Amino acid sequence: MGFVVRRDAGPYGYEEALRRAGFRRVAGTDEAGRGACAGPLVAAAVMLDPRPSRVIEGLNDSKLLTAKQRERLYDLIVERALAWSVVSLEPEECDRLGMHVANLAALRRSVWRLDPAPDFTLSDGFGVDGLTMPTLAVWKGDQVAACVSAASIIAKVTRDRAMGALHEHHPEYRFDIHKGYCTPLHQQALEAHGPSAVHRWRFENVRRTARVVEP
Repeated sequence: MGFVVRRDAGPYGYEEALRRAGFRRVAGTDEAGRGACAGPLVAAAVMLDPRPSRVIEGLNDSKLLTAKQRERLYDLIVERALAWSVVSLEPEECDRLGMHVANLAALRRSVWRLDPAPDFTLSDGFGVDGLTMPTLAVWKGDQVAACVSAASIIAKVTRDRAMGALHEHHPEYRFDIHKGYCTPLHQQALEAHGPSAVHRWRFENVRRTARVVEP
């Protein structure tokens, strides 16, 4: 396999180069919540439509976008993509598998759910094994490859919405603000209230605030 992506090719450069190499359906996959100590791990996969009328402007790493920008782009991706999917792994499964294994499992499942199936998959930063099509890990893929950026946005918006719903059930932790990541505000709530049912016991900062024996 050989293809070349020009430095000035823009966010769709990887997909265009792969299509020239014979891969018609190119997917991107990314996750949100790997570093959080509460809430689900969410992975998404997206195949964008290459037709000019379906191109989506403004795609980027979801962390570099505002919440309003992410919501707008989420709607455009859902409307214009050839296919997209999203997978959530709950804290119990993250604890059972460990975060790295859980992350790879979620990414794999999101790609497997795409219909039609991709001919090639791009991922952000590290490779995803166990897929049946060729894959490529792209450094800062969520910033330089449009389909990975799109997956990043789908995953992030889906997870933020889930954390907002968890805030309604557990308002004392302020999941609506920190989204389950290990911030000082979150740690203060953990120390005051102990872990909830949606915290991840794999994280040392969660275990040390437990008021009961770890399950």
